[in-house]
Amino acid sequence: MPSIMEIKTASSNRLLSLDVMRGAIMVLLTLESTGLYEHLEEVKGGVLYHQLIQQFFHHPWHGLRFWDMIQPAFMFMAGTAMAFSLEKQRSLGISWSDSWKKTLKRSFWLFFWGILNYAVGSDGSLSFKLWNVLTQLSFTTLLAFLFFRWTYVQQVLGCIVLLLLTEMLYRFTNVPGFDLPFIDQQNFGNYVDLILMNKINQDGWVAINCIPTAVHTIAGAMAGKYIIQTRTKLRDLFLWAAISIVVGYSLDLMNITPIIKRIATSSFTLVTLGWCLLALAIICWWVDIRHHNKGLFFFTVIGMNSIFIYLFFEIVGARWFNGYIGNISNGLMSIINLKGSPANIITSLVIFSLEWLLCLWLYKKKIFFKL
Repeated sequence: MPSIMEIKTASSNRLLSLDVMRGAIMVLLTLESTGLYEHLEEVKGGVLYHQLIQQFFHHPWHGLRFWDMIQPAFMFMAGTAMAFSLEKQRSLGISWSDSWKKTLKRSFWLFFWGILNYAVGSDGSLSFKLWNVLTQLSFTTLLAFLFFRWTYVQQVLGCIVLLLLTEMLYRFTNVPGFDLPFIDQQNFGNYVDLILMNKINQDGWVAINCIPTAVHTIAGAMAGKYIIQTRTKLRDLFLWAAISIVVGYSLDLMNITPIIKRIATSSFTLVTLGWCLLALAIICWWVDIRHHNKGLFFFTVIGMNSIFIYLFFEIVGARWFNGYIGNISNGLMSIINLKGSPANIITSLVIFSLEWLLCLWLYKKKIFFKL
């Protein structure tokens, strides 16, 4: 059986499956940024159809949908990519202190772009928000780096400490008015947001999600390191996936800690981590070991420029590109009297296609944006 390390792309120190999985995540996020899922929700259909479409929206509070796993997967894959980057740096003789400086610089830029993305509020005033994935990732990246050279046992114990810390903060701080650990707008995470940003997110998101979700990035780095060291042996990834899923769902079913995405409870973190590990193991086995590579180019084009496309659709797309292309597309379709949901769906697909083609152009020019 061929070694995984023999199947890496010639131009990088990453697995093909790494770019495929990250590309699949970015495709889903890019489609969401075009408004496609909202337009599909508007289409009349049966109960089964609408139940399916609801999987592309966050659960309102206690529960889990497919879309709730996208951000954990994004942060998990960032950790996996970090493992390959750090191992490459070590093989080149780069010292720990120099790698630390690189990581600090990356985290700074992640934080900068995360803040800039929401720097202007809907009323045109300056805004300071710490709820988006880039600001969260700037923190989890630093922790993953600091944990990276620990043994696997030490890293697992460190992750458990982070989850226990989260439980303690929510359960035992007892701040008046914010002493209900799993109630929206009345939990410790909301209180911290008042201190940091002088406001509470009305949708329930909290900034201290970066503490439990650091487990996603740390575990992603552990998985990447494991793949590098063991080559074709993926058995332990499947085992840890099963353990994480069982423990996470058990905490919820036994009414110990509910699965809540918006405050990243420990049960949510464990369940989504388990699914991320399982997805990585399956894709790695299918793509890098079994060599099923047909049709993957569609995902790798975006996966190799994930930071670029994320910033593009969040900043340029949301503020100008989507509206401009939408006006052209809807205007042309109105000529043939195509309106409503069908026209909106087509417009979303047109916007996505243009953004994919932009990534394709960058890919062919060998331009890859990194922070």
